Amino acid sequence: MKIKLTNEQIRAALEIPSPSFPKYVTQIINLANQNAQGTRPKVVGQLSELIQEFPGKTIDEWEPWYLQKHPDAIKNARKKILAMVENLKSAANKIDENMISEWAKDLVIVKTFLGLKFQEAVLKKAAEIKGVDYRLSDNTDESKGIDGYVGDIPVSIKPDTYKTKRSLSETINVKIIYYKKVKNGIEVDYSEVFK
Repeated sequence: MKIKLTNEQIRAALEIPSPSFPKYVTQIINLANQNAQGTRPKVVGQLSELIQEFPGKTIDEWEPWYLQKHPDAIKNARKKILAMVENLKSAANKIDENMISEWAKDLVIVKTFLGLKFQEAVLKKAAEIKGVDYRLSDNTDESKGIDGYVGDIPVSIKPDTYKTKRSLSETINVKIIYYKKVKNGIEVDYSEVFK
């Protein structure tokens, strides 16, 4: 039996109150934090290791224990994130209808075309190496996470960062071709296809 517990349910079970934020605020702060890297281990410590070291059981014990080890962590994270929020505010003020139109065109027309053709180039090269044909997937295959076929092998094409970002709930039951963007192109890892 599998049961999903939401973050809210976990908070409630541990009796930890949820802060209230206006709509869209957490999305902006999350984006600013990603760009500023305000909660990276070099700023706030390696939290996954610290929580294992933590001898207590409650959040009331965790906070002082953590802050004793990293007294400036929250302040340093706040400074980095706040600076990026200010950068985002400045950037947002420069956005107008024409810029949005250019961005939408670049995404929908150019990046979609390049993304699909890029996948085809990756498949074509794999097929060339194996001495077989290739084909792009259809809508039914795409819904299963299949980007195409190298011979009769269904494959998914993912950035190498997918290995670490892969959602625990997502399962792709086909071989994965990983790629990494490098200067002037991509580096492709076909090892799963050529096992």
